[in-house]
Amino acid sequence: MPKPVVAIVGRPNVGKSTFFNYLAGRRISIVEDTPGVTRDRIYTEVEWRNRKFTLIDTGGIEPYSEDKIMQQMKSQAEIAIETANVIVFMVDRKDGLTASDNEVATLLRKSKKPVILVVNKVDRVGELPAEVYEFYNLGIGDLMTVSSIHGLGMGDLLDEIYKYFPDETEEEYDEEVIKVAVIGKPNAGKSSLINKVLGEDRVIVSDIPGTTRDAIDTYVENEEGKFVFIDTAGIRRQSKINENIERYSTIRSWTAIERADVCLIMIDAEEGVTEQDTKIAGYAHEQGKASIVVVNKWDLVEKNTGTLEEYRKTVLEKLGFMLYAPVMFISAKSGQRVNKVFELTKFVANQSALRVSTGVLNDLLNEATAMVQPPSDKGKRLKIYYMTQASVKPPTFVLFINSIELMHYSYERYLENQLRKSFGFEGTPIRFMLREKDRE
Repeated sequence: MPKPVVAIVGRPNVGKSTFFNYLAGRRISIVEDTPGVTRDRIYTEVEWRNRKFTLIDTGGIEPYSEDKIMQQMKSQAEIAIETANVIVFMVDRKDGLTASDNEVATLLRKSKKPVILVVNKVDRVGELPAEVYEFYNLGIGDLMTVSSIHGLGMGDLLDEIYKYFPDETEEEYDEEVIKVAVIGKPNAGKSSLINKVLGEDRVIVSDIPGTTRDAIDTYVENEEGKFVFIDTAGIRRQSKINENIERYSTIRSWTAIERADVCLIMIDAEEGVTEQDTKIAGYAHEQGKASIVVVNKWDLVEKNTGTLEEYRKTVLEKLGFMLYAPVMFISAKSGQRVNKVFELTKFVANQSALRVSTGVLNDLLNEATAMVQPPSDKGKRLKIYYMTQASVKPPTFVLFINSIELMHYSYERYLENQLRKSFGFEGTPIRFMLREKDRE
């Protein structure tokens, strides 16, 4: 079951980012070696009452003019409605009720999602200030008050959010169904790929409303197995506010990655790998998802001898943190090589679920350490006593060693390469957990 998603919605400068930072500041996880993942992070994992959930900050919208402000707020509210389990609608006590608040409220009232109206900047406990009551005119229902700066009212608000989380034991699909997130920038061809898949490989197809996302999942069953394609095409608007469209496509892709077993990272062959592609791919890597880089619109690229291999090399250079991912070249429009998507998706899903026995792992470990001696520092050498596999999806291995300080990243990479050389693990990240045996 994916983590519940909570989106903070409201007009600019009501304190959304301050609220987000208050909750995220003590819990946010920064992964420095994944390019593009932690810059401009607008989401974080928060834990309350032993339940982890995802908090999305939809703030940071700059007002350009009155009509564009309304366009942006509408887009912001719509993406939050679509993505979240619970919506925190934040207003500002000091500004009072505004026409912009009414606009957002109108959109939220039409949704079927739980909306919690939160009046921010109530900086004293006790009797509510008189101006708070005017926000009942928004027609959202009861309201709560907080001070994002001082942290007042946060516990009560988190308890209220918690009430709306879906049942933790709820399962979306049977185990044998492979969930495939088709992710990437707008217009990279995500919907075209899914439409082509449905048109050519239809055996059993039905549109299933996502249990917690209100997105449309597409179920396909064929000779390769059972698949659910999660379309992350996003809301396409005739808006020219490109940076916000990019921002929302990232949110959409991010929530799909959470649910997926395999990520198809769609790259526009004419544009190549962009910074946005790197961010989206980086999050799939960070989450340990099996991935395939799918270069679409390959029919539009002028080709000479060696064009394909040169392009593959360039893609992997820009996505250097996921060299394990196979790269395939397709045309979703013409259907070129689209039939290979199922076969490769099933293959990397199986690779991600691969288990290796402890005995075989330690034979490999003994051979690897004999070929390349573990590193040493100040006369003390790293000792690796044994290795065992802790979990799959992604394959995760526990190394029992004498000192964590002596384990260099380069030696971890060497052991990862030996595992891949012996067992494959194509298309999936590999994780290591280090345990100091002597100190247990």
